[in-house]
Amino acid sequence: MKIGMISFAHMHALSYADTLQHRSDVELSYIWDEDKVRGKEMAEKYNCQYIANLDEFLETDIKAVVICSENIHHKEHVISAAQANKHILCEKPLATEVKDAEAMIKACEEAEVILQVAYPVRFAPAIENVRTMIQEGAIGKVLAINATNHGLMPGGWFIDQELSGGGSATDHIVHIMDVIRWIFKDEVKSVYAELDTRFYDIDVEDCGMVSLELESGMIVSIDPSWSRPKTYPTWGNFVMHFVGTKGNLSVDAFKQHSLYYNDVDEKIEELPWSEDMDAGLIADFIDCVKSNGTPSITGIDGLRTLEVVKAAYLSNEMKKTVTLNRV
Repeated sequence: MKIGMISFAHMHALSYADTLQHRSDVELSYIWDEDKVRGKEMAEKYNCQYIANLDEFLETDIKAVVICSENIHHKEHVISAAQANKHILCEKPLATEVKDAEAMIKACEEAEVILQVAYPVRFAPAIENVRTMIQEGAIGKVLAINATNHGLMPGGWFIDQELSGGGSATDHIVHIMDVIRWIFKDEVKSVYAELDTRFYDIDVEDCGMVSLELESGMIVSIDPSWSRPKTYPTWGNFVMHFVGTKGNLSVDAFKQHSLYYNDVDEKIEELPWSEDMDAGLIADFIDCVKSNGTPSITGIDGLRTLEVVKAAYLSNEMKKTVTLNRV
């Protein structure tokens, strides 16, 4: 099965492409990138063809695409791929505006193509184990969650409001929210958020605290800040603490690693040794395309997490709690 990559703007594209290249059942055949230099470089790296024109790229015999362009371009690229009858794995967040996400979902439904959103944390073994434990009642009814998705400040287009749609809140709230929705099948009722820019001289927020109430009454707090120092040994963290009626449960999705003191590059690095969550995401998408099934992470999942992000921005702007009203 032939697959194409639309843009290497997002750093996750490299991991996805590495995974595709090492699978024997698929072929990374073509790359399109608005940045011609980067596109040609990636095509050479992955021994495939770079096509400069997006329409020509979509006219090839690829069956699916992986979209890793800047957030603002997701809508255009998803709809174009859908109209070309290509199945789609789209990097998160699905879009920068709720109305755009809804249009993307509609386009994929009309074209009868798969739209899957890239939430790889679901495929971290520790997170899968936590989901099983909670759903089996190991800690009783969960009353509250305290979660952090801290990271390094990525720079580049991530801090350009017009391209990213926002800063750390856009980048990190969605991962936590996707795991919560996946585990509990619960939706957010209300959001209160305070966001700010305190670590860096940039035009988007780099820190914040987000408080949520779910429809079940569960209380959730999320810290999505770009607060990791430049010397931090990895890009960030993903930590969740669950408070239940029978006990508490904590999980660190990236705890399984070796610490590498790299004198050659003069830095300390975390080298993960658990199963690769990006590989799990790609495998799930490929299996779905092969079976023409329903993706495990749907466009609706991407829409619901985006709604929380937009509510957080509105709450921060209005300085009050925002209630989500879904149609």
